[in-house]
Amino acid sequence: MNDALDGVRKHYHATGLVERVKGALAVFPEGQPLTHRQLSALDQFHSRGLEATADLARLAKIDASMSVLDIGAGVGGPARFLNETYGCRVTGVDLSEAFVEVARYLTERTGQSDKVSFQVGNALELPCGAGSFDAVFLQHVVMNIAARSRLYREIRRVLRPKGRFATFDVVLLSGEPDYPLPWARTPDASFLLTAEATRDAIEGAGFRAVTWQDDTALVKDWFAKMQASGPPPSPNLGVLMGPDTRQLLTNLARHLGQGKLGILTAIFEA
Repeated sequence: MNDALDGVRKHYHATGLVERVKGALAVFPEGQPLTHRQLSALDQFHSRGLEATADLARLAKIDASMSVLDIGAGVGGPARFLNETYGCRVTGVDLSEAFVEVARYLTERTGQSDKVSFQVGNALELPCGAGSFDAVFLQHVVMNIAARSRLYREIRRVLRPKGRFATFDVVLLSGEPDYPLPWARTPDASFLLTAEATRDAIEGAGFRAVTWQDDTALVKDWFAKMQASGPPPSPNLGVLMGPDTRQLLTNLARHLGQGKLGILTAIFEA
């Protein structure tokens, strides 16, 4: 397990990340409040970007009364979107100290620190009490987690009765992918499952499926439009992932087109 975590930490390791982000945001005056739309090319660290987060929130029926946990929160884009759009309180947890530092900085810039917070933590040992949340979000995270059944049991633990678990993730369809990919530059940090095995593991942790849909076609269309539109607006994911970002995304798009990988969107109830 430690070897698996070390591989994931290495993939997302970054030094001086806050300073890089500040430099990329220099086009916006320091005192100017930012919105989730201004940051969406940078802070929505998953395919389909902000559209995927918005769709998942709608399917999960998020509202202002909820307390939401975002596991693998990255630099906090989905958490800030949920709070800005619905008024709910959101806690983000991520394994990367650098990402959590950036998430806190960006949340200060958007003026949301009173309702959106972030902690460094392991998804398999969440720093949260039992029954703490009404909903849990998980977007493009499980590919980095080997102990999948343990993960889903931990999510079940922190959810209140009838709480909602919303997942949007990459699944294995056939064969083995080539690397690098956005979540792993080498196979030792990647732990893909099929959609069927994913559902078995989630339901085995005590969840009931409410929504289950294959969004591979939507993501393929999104990649095609992104590639046709040229370079992404600045700041973008390249600030976080480095100079090989385009290759990572191109490889994922190719595997989706080849039918090796797919995209699952699902809502479960505890």
